[in-house]
Amino acid sequence: MVAIFNADASYVSHKDTCVVYIRLVLIRYEWVIIGISIFKYRPVKVLYGDCMGVPRFWRHISSRYNLIGTRCTTCDEYYFPPRTMCPKCRRDGVIEDYQFSGHGEVVTYTIIHTAAEGFDKETPYPLAVIQLDEGPRMTGQVICDPEDIVIGMRVKPVFRRLGEDGAAGIIYYGTKFTPA
Repeated sequence: MVAIFNADASYVSHKDTCVVYIRLVLIRYEWVIIGISIFKYRPVKVLYGDCMGVPRFWRHISSRYNLIGTRCTTCDEYYFPPRTMCPKCRRDGVIEDYQFSGHGEVVTYTIIHTAAEGFDKETPYPLAVIQLDEGPRMTGQVICDPEDIVIGMRVKPVFRRLGEDGAAGIIYYGTKFTPA
């Protein structure tokens, strides 16, 4: 017989860099762990009594405005987006945060003529797969005339406004690329 209620417990580490969520279920009068999740995060320090608006709050989260990935110090492989475990070394790997330069070259691209809602004002625009100098590949919009983009073109990152959402007008920023 399984009880209908569940309980969630969480623990914040002494370094304040990760949260562990433990999912528990009561089965026959005993608690049984059915899941454990570990999330890395960077805490935002806000003084009591200090109030900030939503746009300012998001600007304080550096991973939203930098190309933050991870690097395995064991095998020296770089990963973007960040990973919590190295796929090559598995448990033996030691993962650390790494800030990518964002410089790289266009591997392949396409021209978007019919975009999703919210991006339709910018059409046509090039969307490319970028091989970063450090190794990983990522997808990004290249800000240039669609006829000017070529495979092998060097690009550099710029942080631009991606869109606006909600009645409060929350502005989202992200990485786009320009010719280097």
